Amino acid sequence: MEEEKKKTDFKYNFKTFWSLLRKYKWQFFALLFIILIVEALAIADKFLFKILVDKGAEFEKGTLLSSGFTDILIILAGVFILALIIKSLLKWIELQFINNLDSNLVLDLKKRFFNHIISLSYGFHVSNKTGSLISRLSRGSRAVERMADTIIFSFCPLIFQFIVAAGSIILFDTISTIIIFITIILFIIFNFVMQQIQQDSNLRANEVEDIEKANIGDMFTNVDSIKYFGKDQFIKNKFLKLITNTKDAFIKNWGYFRWLDAGNTFILGLGTFFLIYFSVIKFLNGQMTLGTLVFIYTVYLGLIGPLFSFTYGMRDLYKVMADFESLFQYSKIGQEVKDKSDAKIVKINDGEIEFKNVSFDYGKRKIFENFSLKIPKNMKVALVGHSGSGKSTLVKLLYRFYDINHGKILIDGKDIRDFKQEFLRQEMAIVPQECVLFDDTIYNNIAFSNQKASREEIMAAIKFAQLDKLINNFPLKENTIVGERGVKLSGGEKQRVSIARAILADKKILVLDEATSSLDSETEHEIQKDLERLMQGRTTIMIAHRLSTIMNADKIVVMKNGKIVQAGKHNQLIQQPGEYRKLWSLQKRGYIK
Repeated sequence: MEEEKKKTDFKYNFKTFWSLLRKYKWQFFALLFIILIVEALAIADKFLFKILVDKGAEFEKGTLLSSGFTDILIILAGVFILALIIKSLLKWIELQFINNLDSNLVLDLKKRFFNHIISLSYGFHVSNKTGSLISRLSRGSRAVERMADTIIFSFCPLIFQFIVAAGSIILFDTISTIIIFITIILFIIFNFVMQQIQQDSNLRANEVEDIEKANIGDMFTNVDSIKYFGKDQFIKNKFLKLITNTKDAFIKNWGYFRWLDAGNTFILGLGTFFLIYFSVIKFLNGQMTLGTLVFIYTVYLGLIGPLFSFTYGMRDLYKVMADFESLFQYSKIGQEVKDKSDAKIVKINDGEIEFKNVSFDYGKRKIFENFSLKIPKNMKVALVGHSGSGKSTLVKLLYRFYDINHGKILIDGKDIRDFKQEFLRQEMAIVPQECVLFDDTIYNNIAFSNQKASREEIMAAIKFAQLDKLINNFPLKENTIVGERGVKLSGGEKQRVSIARAILADKKILVLDEATSSLDSETEHEIQKDLERLMQGRTTIMIAHRLSTIMNADKIVVMKNGKIVQAGKHNQLIQQPGEYRKLWSLQKRGYIK
């Protein structure tokens, strides 16, 4: 089946662009006025040359005295120099305006779309590749600058110069004005039709480029797996296929320009022929002066430059719109998890948590149905069970990464949907299973959880997580850069940073998601003592596969297929036949698969 043709939503993209430009509309209109004056002065130069030619012809015939001709030359030179000074000054102002406008538009676009994308729900981010998001944001930023430049440097000069040129030529010859008008209209229509044909190709070129960049990001992120499994050549071959697809898409896209340039050359050549033909006939019949003939022709030649700029502008416009299309579509995506209009800022004082008759599913896959669990304040509750039993999903629901279908999740007796998401999450601390760090210093990565913390508090958190012994061996100590995603640190070191982060956050609710899974036995034993101290006076949810780490929990909740199958203390559960004792026997104080 033939692929459906892709279309650019010009109306929506223009509307979005205008919403960015509207803030600077007076600066934009001032720019347009300056361009109009500059183009008028460009026609004035040609008019001065017309006068020079006509007066020179009169001087040559003897109908104009030498002194009179000299006076005219002095006046023409003075007017030309004055016009040149004004034009140079206006050009300087024009470029100053456009630089400010471009930089402001780029900043506003980056801010708007980065803020929108980063604020989209968790479900959006797990479904979209990071490389593709970066590619579209970067390309959209460049596109908004090109859009402004296209309007100011490609479209406006032609429009304004045609208005001034047509207004001046029509005073001397109507036929020449009509010929120029028809030539320009044919030129614009041809370019518009060709760009419409090329529209699908532009979008497909962007699409394959996004796929390429998304995969490059994925490959570099998983370089450890590539090296461990010796798949360098496999990845090279995969990359070659990706860049070949990109090359083919762009070659097809660029191929349209052959027809475009050939057609433009033919239309302009035809227009030139008819303009010269009728003008020369009138000159030979004595109906037109030589100066007028020269004026008409030089004005027409002056339009050719802006016409080709218009062509490139039209080409850029469609390319820009294709670039906008891939970015602006994100603004059509709304929050899956939305705050209520009257959502409040939450402050968790006690930390009592209750899942009350909760039902939730991922699409058609049901995870929970009428699930209930109450965790009193300051209680340490461990969630155990095989992978897929719903342990991590409960934490995601608590953090409101997803909204439940039915039921309620309460903190201190209040529905979490009544609070602003961002502030709800700020009131909890977590040590996740996979600790991903920013490409920044160890110190800043820890400070991320509490920007108001003092240096003494941050260093205390480092010591609490027993990270101080490790970083003392680093040349830059706590100022050591950890690398992208923390690749310069070992798994245990990253986990310690994550623990220090949670310590510094100092929240009433603490989530430990496999908090010690990356640590060796000796270090785990040391940190378990610190975690016990950390959990005092806090409501703690522990997710664990290694059952030995949660033996001292106040309550162990055993889950299977989204249901609670057992609950109690370790010593109670180990005595009872059931899932917990089965898990304990399977791992032999080890780790559940």
